[in-house]
Amino acid sequence: MQKIYGYLRRACQEFNLIEDGDRIAVGVSGGKDSLVLLAGMAGLRKFYEKKFEVCAISLDPKFGGEEGDYSPVERLCEALGVEFKLIRTDIAEIVFDIRHEPSPCSLCAKMRRGALHDAAKSMGCNKLALGHNNDDVIETFMMNLLHEGRIGCFAPISYLSRKDITVIRPLVLAPESAVISCAKRNNFEIVKSKCPMDKHTARQDAKELLNELEHQDRGTKQRIFGAMRRAGIDRWGEASE
Repeated sequence: MQKIYGYLRRACQEFNLIEDGDRIAVGVSGGKDSLVLLAGMAGLRKFYEKKFEVCAISLDPKFGGEEGDYSPVERLCEALGVEFKLIRTDIAEIVFDIRHEPSPCSLCAKMRRGALHDAAKSMGCNKLALGHNNDDVIETFMMNLLHEGRIGCFAPISYLSRKDITVIRPLVLAPESAVISCAKRNNFEIVKSKCPMDKHTARQDAKELLNELEHQDRGTKQRIFGAMRRAGIDRWGEASE
C-alpha cells in the first residue's frame, strides 16, 4: 500500500482535499479502484497530518432485478475498522426497464451520484470520496474533447451547494497500473459488475484509444495530463512551489 499512500497524500496536499475534522464517506462499488481507495483512506487516517474519519457506502443498482453480493466489501470494512452501509436501490429497473434509456450510462450515473450524496449526508459526512484514478482523468478529458468538442474534466474537488457536500477524488494522481497492482498484492475480493453496459461504453473506447496511442508513443497519457495541469482547467492547476 505504500505507493498508494504516496499518491493519496500528494493529491490530498496539492488539492487540499482533507481538513481537520472531516468525516469522509468512500463510495465503494466493489471494483478495484474503490477497494484500493477505501483501504488507502483507512490507512491514511492513522498518520495524515490532518485528522479525519472514514466510513464506506455501497450502492446496489440491482442489475437484472437481483441483489448484488457485497459481502467482500463488508468483510474488508470489518478488517479495516470502517463503518459500512449498503443501500439497495431500483436504479437499474428505472433506467433499463421503465425508462428504456437508449444511452443509459448518463442517467444511471446521475441517479447513483444523487443516492450516494444523500447516503453520505445521512451518515453525518461532509465529504464523499470517489475512486477515479489518473487514467480516468485523462480518459474523461479525451471523451469531452472528442465527443462534446469541449476542453474540460471533472475536478479533483467539488463543493455541491445543493447537497451541501464536497466530492473529493484522492486517487487522481495514481495510474491505473498502480491501482491494479495494489489490488492484486493485497488480494482484494472484487465485486464483479453485472451492468449490461460494462465494457461497452464511450469510456472504454477512450481507454482503448489512449492505450493504443501510449503503445505507439510512450508517455502520451502523461503529456496530456501535464497539459491539463499547465492549463489549469477545472481546478487541475499545477501545485505551487
